[in-house]
Amino acid sequence: MSQPPDDKTPLTSRREYRAGQGRKSRHPRGSGKKAVPDTGPSEGQSIDRGGVDLPYDQELDAAEQPKAASADTESHEVAYAAETPETGRYSDGVYGEATYGSVHQEQPHYAYDEVDHREDLLIGAPESLHEHDDGHRRRRSPLIRWGAIVAALAVVAVGGYFALQVVTGLLSSFGGGGDDVDDYPGPGGSEVSIEVPDGAGGGQIAEILADNDVVASSSAFAAAASVDPRSVSIQPGSYRMLEQMSAEGALERMLDPEFRDVNGVTVREGLWKAEVFAILAEQTEKEVADYESVDPAALDLPAAAGGEMEGYLFPDTYSFGPNDSATEQLAEMVDLGKRRYADLGLEGEELNEAIIKGSLIQAEGSFSDDLPKIAQVIDNRLDEDQPLGFDSTVHFIFQERGRAGTTDEQRDSDSPYNTYKVVGLPPGPINSPGITAIEAALNPADGPWLYFVTTNPSTGETKFAVTFEEHNENVAEFQQWCADNPDGC
Repeated sequence: MSQPPDDKTPLTSRREYRAGQGRKSRHPRGSGKKAVPDTGPSEGQSIDRGGVDLPYDQELDAAEQPKAASADTESHEVAYAAETPETGRYSDGVYGEATYGSVHQEQPHYAYDEVDHREDLLIGAPESLHEHDDGHRRRRSPLIRWGAIVAALAVVAVGGYFALQVVTGLLSSFGGGGDDVDDYPGPGGSEVSIEVPDGAGGGQIAEILADNDVVASSSAFAAAASVDPRSVSIQPGSYRMLEQMSAEGALERMLDPEFRDVNGVTVREGLWKAEVFAILAEQTEKEVADYESVDPAALDLPAAAGGEMEGYLFPDTYSFGPNDSATEQLAEMVDLGKRRYADLGLEGEELNEAIIKGSLIQAEGSFSDDLPKIAQVIDNRLDEDQPLGFDSTVHFIFQERGRAGTTDEQRDSDSPYNTYKVVGLPPGPINSPGITAIEAALNPADGPWLYFVTTNPSTGETKFAVTFEEHNENVAEFQQWCADNPDGC
């Protein structure tokens, strides 16, 4: 065992002793004291640098230049080293290189010169320095720093591996894809009909195809769709597919309009519930009784509807599947309406009033430019506590279409929907209004009108008036139209 040097031991031998013991310098970079190297060992002599024997003639250039030693400073060499796998050599802090032999298991010796700062490039500012009782500071063990770097690199490597697996699974081709993606060779067997519901995404479509044995696995279709930008154009509806198709073949078939059965049913604005039922029954080959027997509680109606379908079967064009039940069709209409109402920020009592007003506006107006004016007439008459006097509410009571006016007997009805006798809004909507009428109810035109009348029902021309006298003049025009068209009044 080597003995520690005493004060008379040459400086070089003392350095060798420190290196062999794996001790760190007491004055690392930033401590305020310069490292003063000795003149070094004689040529050919080896020194021990942290367990690595290095020939002196390849020692650091900085260590070969003698410096004046101060009385209170021990000698320190620059021994910053990092292994370079490409050359199998150690590259030190001042870019010198030296061959190395066997590596000991001891912790290598590190000393720092104030000229060399490259070690901070990996770790950052010297926040790891700590003060000691003797007023000097030392750097934490390099094993901790390098351990943190290795751990970070391991996280990146593992994350990259799993990311690669995900991408590979999504983008693998079907001619030579991964073994974990099941796919039929195609072209397919017996014909089968599948339904793509409204709002279905690529993953749901893939599952529907797999559940019906159109494709071998949902992952196969998802992979094919993910690399084909046309897949986003797949529409809801019924598709005539084949059993056991290849994923690419199934995608191509769904993109071909020839194999999509479009069962579009258009429900226009302003229809009564009974009229909606009749159109659905005719277009989807069902019975009106099928719709009349639907329990409103099964439709998830808005709370504002009060459990009634009237007014909340949203008008639009729908692509119902041939196997959709009456309940499913009505539920789809209600659901679309709820989404449209939410877009307008409507809910609760505000939604209820907007739908009631919207239904009146929809029934009375023929042109979009007139709708905000009708909305203002409603508000003005409500403010004056005057009955609205709308023929459309009387038509709703008697479920009668085809007549422009009403009779005295009809206007004498005691129904709460009779706006000739009841002041205020009717208790509920009288039809299912479209979005334009609802928006008009929310944004009425600015004007003093209290009256309006459709003077020419054939063209839909409507005139607005502020005074009753002016209104009577407009009514006279309507009566002349009735005289000219007796079947229409």
